[in-house]
Amino acid sequence: MGGMYGPAASTALSDLPYDARGVLSGLYQNGYSTGYLLACVFYRALVPTTSHGWRSLFWFSSVPPLLIMVFRWLMPETNYFRALKAERERQVVEERGDLNSTSTLPASQTKFVELIAFAKESREAIRHNWVLLMYMAVMMTAFNSCSHGSQDFYPTYLKNQVELNATQVVIISVAGQLGSITGGTILGYISTYSGRRLIMLIACVFGGALVPAYTIPRDMSLVATAFFEQVFVGGVWGPIPIHLMELSPPALRTTVVGLTYQLGNLASSASATIQAIIGERFPLAAGPNHDVRFDYGKVIAIFMGAVWAFLFVLLLLGPEMTQEERELEAENSRHLELLRRDGIDLNHIEGIKAAKRAD
Repeated sequence: MGGMYGPAASTALSDLPYDARGVLSGLYQNGYSTGYLLACVFYRALVPTTSHGWRSLFWFSSVPPLLIMVFRWLMPETNYFRALKAERERQVVEERGDLNSTSTLPASQTKFVELIAFAKESREAIRHNWVLLMYMAVMMTAFNSCSHGSQDFYPTYLKNQVELNATQVVIISVAGQLGSITGGTILGYISTYSGRRLIMLIACVFGGALVPAYTIPRDMSLVATAFFEQVFVGGVWGPIPIHLMELSPPALRTTVVGLTYQLGNLASSASATIQAIIGERFPLAAGPNHDVRFDYGKVIAIFMGAVWAFLFVLLLLGPEMTQEERELEAENSRHLELLRRDGIDLNHIEGIKAAKRAD
């Protein structure tokens, strides 16, 4: 599962016209919110109503991945990948000095040549960009903490502290994910024109401002506040797939996007533990069934306030693709698409250079 995010992001976004990448980045990232929404709905539909409980949900959830596997098998590789693959082969062959064209390279050596080229490019990319890669991993830790911190304990807060029933909890959770989908799409689109960092900084400000409304009410008005808080949680995430791709060295684009995302996921996995430890400092009176309860509303507010502030500082100090780099990326994408439309086989094209980022 961890290996899917990077290749999927590259497949979804690499060949798009530059002006469409922001909104499609938001739609791509909305797959998380859509999956969360569907999980809420099917949990309510299957777990309390079937004799097998949670097992029914797991059995049902095993089918969509099979359909996705078939769908991806039928899809071709992207223009960007095929041109980059051919360029790597050409560079290695020229360095060896034994062939002038990669089209005559024996099939048995193709994978080996690709591996050599990838290893060389990766070594140089890491040597020149290791500080950037560390920054991206820390940034993704903050982003994952934002989503997990606002969502993981929220159903517990709604059930134990607000004392809502299962249906009401699902309604609020679904409203939140609809807000996330809305925010990811809209803010992803705006990021193409405002800049990735600026729109994410704005989302941090509004998301932080809404934290009290997200955790103080004790009634179904939380439907509205959950929706708008998640608009900015999803909104700050919307530009992330394309932002990571734009920051990544071209030679390691797919690897870096997936690796930094999963490193952030790994580091932020402690979010629930941190919130649980904080919660022990704020005990509540026992519930109707003498259940031990904690003030998770206050815990979520403290945690999310810190995360929004940390994320704001990281984005404020972090880098972003320049306008010249954007234009070069857009031109490279247009050029590859025109070559493909002209019937040129990108698997054997020579001289195509992936857009290189200025040092």
